Amino acid sequence: MAQENGTWRVMRQDVLIGTITVEEADFPWLRGSFVPEPSFSQVKPWFDDALALMEADDFEGFEAAYDRIPRELTLVSPSGPVADFLLHIDGDEAWFRWSNEPVGD
Repeated sequence: MAQENGTWRVMRQDVLIGTITVEEADFPWLRGSFVPEPSFSQVKPWFDDALALMEADDFEGFEAAYDRIPRELTLVSPSGPVADFLLHIDGDEAWFRWSNEPVGD
């Protein structure tokens, strides 16, 4: 899908947090390089905590820690904001899946 290619933006209201250049698509996941903006430092601990809990197989803890990410941030495709997403950022790598429809709880 053309919307998947290119550069995606991670936003916090009207502040750019960072950009993701998609380099690989393995449905439903997209993977690419992440370039943080200075404002990323404010939310980096959110991603670090969620990733550590996921790697520890603490899925309840992960869900609780991850919840603030889509509540506070927006993922913007080359075509515009997406309705729902699951985003992981680790250093200069990012991988995510997205939907144009909100996903129920």
